[in-house]
Parts: sequence; structure tokens; C-alpha cells
Amino acid sequence: MDVTGRGPHISRRFNEDLEGVRSRVLQMGGFVEEQLSNAVLALIEGNSQLGDEVARGDHKVNEMEVSIDEECSRILATRAPAASDLRLIVAIIKTITDLERIGDEAEKIGYIASRLASMERPVDRYREIKHLGRLAHQMVHDALDAFARLDADAALKICREDRVLDEEFESIQRQCITFMMEDPRTIRRALEVVWVARALERIGDHAKNICEYVVYMVYGKDIRHTSLDDVEKELNARSRA
Repeated sequence: MDVTGRGPHISRRFNEDLEGVRSRVLQMGGFVEEQLSNAVLALIEGNSQLGDEVARGDHKVNEMEVSIDEECSRILATRAPAASDLRLIVAIIKTITDLERIGDEAEKIGYIASRLASMERPVDRYREIKHLGRLAHQMVHDALDAFARLDADAALKICREDRVLDEEFESIQRQCITFMMEDPRTIRRALEVVWVARALERIGDHAKNICEYVVYMVYGKDIRHTSLDDVEKELNARSRA
């Protein structure tokens, strides 16, 4: 019997449970990534059918969250995990909540894309939204990669990228306000574009949250309300100790 008091068979089963639930989180993340990509594509191409498909697909994200959450509750109740294993489960529960909210934002973009498909597309074909969507998708993808590899250094780097997303959103917002002031006929579409940009900015926030959970899993440190400079200094000091 090992030092935790679990027999080798039980310990092996426990590790399999943990790996299984981590794998399911990544599957959920992959589907959410697809939802996000399709939502932005539907807007850019004026594809109302694709936008509707994204919106209808949100129920699958919700079902994944509930299922993984139930599995985590079962593990907590039957395995009594300690230390790093407990941190992993807590981080997974938080991560799937953020993934579900990314799915909600993708659903919102899908609905807006479906509505805007009936309107004439602008000359730039939503170039700024395409760029912002690419940044948001990359953040989500990289956050999930850091989660899969438990790479705290990569997670911290991704956290810093959220500021770029914020700046791009503010730029789009200012541009849309200018359009509305110059031509009232653009108000409806400009407002829809602002809502899409806001959704993408929030997706970046959720990706950042996932990265913060990765740091928590690896180091056991909650960095949600700590400056990234201070976090990096502390973690560098730990690694040198």
C-alpha cells in the first residue's frame, strides 16, 4: 500500500479518473473553439444558417459542463483527493465554467451574425472583427494548450495578451461611435458590431481566467487579483530556491 493509504489498484483507478476528466475538458474546449470560429465566420461571410447552427449548438456545451461537473463531484465524494489532486479538480470545475461562458458568447455572436446576414455587408467585410476574432480564438487555443501541458509559464504569457484584446475592442468601439455620429443609418449595424466585439473581449477574459487556473494547479497560488509582474517575480524566486 502506498503512503496515501490507497492500494495500487485504487491509486491507478484514481489517476485514470483524473486523466479521463482532463481529457473531457479538452474535448469541451475543442468544441467551444469550433463554435467560436464558426460564429465569427458566419458574421464575416453573412452566413445566417451557420450563425443559427452555432446558436443551436450551445446546448451541447451546457451538457458537457454539467456532465464534467457531475464527474468531478463524484471524484470528490469517492476519492477524497488531497493537495495537488484537489487543486486539479477545483481548477477543472472553474475551467468548465469559463468554457461554458465562452460558448454563451459564441452563441450570442451566432445570433447576431444571423441577423446581420440580411443586411448589406460593409466594404471592409468586418475586417476589425475578423482580426479581433482571430486574437480571441488564439487566446482560447493557447489557454487550453497550457491547461493540457500544465505549463504555467505559457499561461502567464497568455494572460498578458488579454490587454491587446482590450485595446482592439476599445478601438472598434470608438470607430463604431464615429460611424453612428456621421451616418445615423449605420446605427443598427454599428451597435451589433460593438456587441460582437464586446463578446470577443469577454472571451479573452475567460481565456485569461483559464490560464490563471493553470498557475493555481501548478503552484497552488491564486493570482486572480495580483499583478502579473509580482506573480512572475515570486514564481521566478521559487524556481531559483
